[in-house]
Order: sequence, then C-alpha cells, then structure tokens
Amino acid sequence: MSQVATPSKKRVELLFAAFLFFLGVLVFVDASQIHVTYSQADPVGPKTVPYLVAGILVVTSIALSVTVLRGNLAEGDEGEDVDLSQPTDWKTLLPLVGVFVLNILLINWAGWVISGTLLFFGSVIALGGRRYVLTFLISLALAVGSFYGFYLGLGIKLPAGILEGVL
Repeated sequence: MSQVATPSKKRVELLFAAFLFFLGVLVFVDASQIHVTYSQADPVGPKTVPYLVAGILVVTSIALSVTVLRGNLAEGDEGEDVDLSQPTDWKTLLPLVGVFVLNILLINWAGWVISGTLLFFGSVIALGGRRYVLTFLISLALAVGSFYGFYLGLGIKLPAGILEGVL
C-alpha cells in the first residue's frame, strides 16, 4: 500500500480544518437568527448550546490548522477490522443512503413517528438484520419514544404529519 505524500495529506487536513471553521461560522450565524421572546427565555436560553457548539468548532479548526502547519499529520488507522484494500460495500451503503433520503422526504408529510420508524427499520435491515418483526417493533418504540421524549422532555415539537391529532 502506498503512503500518501505529505503535501497532499497536509492539504487534506487543512481543508478539513477549513470545513470545521466554515461549519462553526454557519452554526454561529444560524444561532444568531434564533428569535426568543422574553417570556420563553430561561437564564441560559436556547442560544447557549448553538453558540457553544459554534465556538468549539471554530477553536477546534484553529487548533487543527496550527497542528497541521507544525507538521503533525494524522496517521492512517491500523485497526484490526479495517481492510482498506477491500472495495466499498455498495449493497450496504446505497440502502442506508436511500433510507436517510426517504426520511428527509417523508418527515414533514408523514411525520417523525412514521419516517423515524422507517429510518430505524431500514437502517437495521440494510446493516444485515433479519428479525423483521422484532426490528419493526423496536423501531416503532424508538420513534414514538423519541417523539414524546422531545415533546415532553425538551419541549420540542417534532412533526406529527398525518398522525396529527392522534399523537
């Protein structure tokens, strides 16, 4: 296996650092657009966590850039379960991507419980699960549980979709 040239590795790692920086700025700008009325704001407020995440992303990107420019480059994974000589497993990857895209397309219309159930169920099946009934029941329980966990625990309303009024 050939080693990647150092200038190329440096460029890739700096590109990743730039992506982290861009993502941090994007999260910061998005968080600054959150409008909260005084009656809904608690001492911490809903902007705190996004600002914290944005700050962590920006600081991490700067630290990574400094580290890379000093010559400390990441080394390839030598994990025992990683075989980089094998091709991509498209029979697993494409169904996973399809399930995520289906979730994106269905979540507003069908609601989180239906799209989440399909997301969880499809992910397990794509990864090789063959206990369909048990997988479906667990997926449904996760979707309903997370729906009510967000609603009751965090006060965040996930889309109910066609189940509006039932949930």
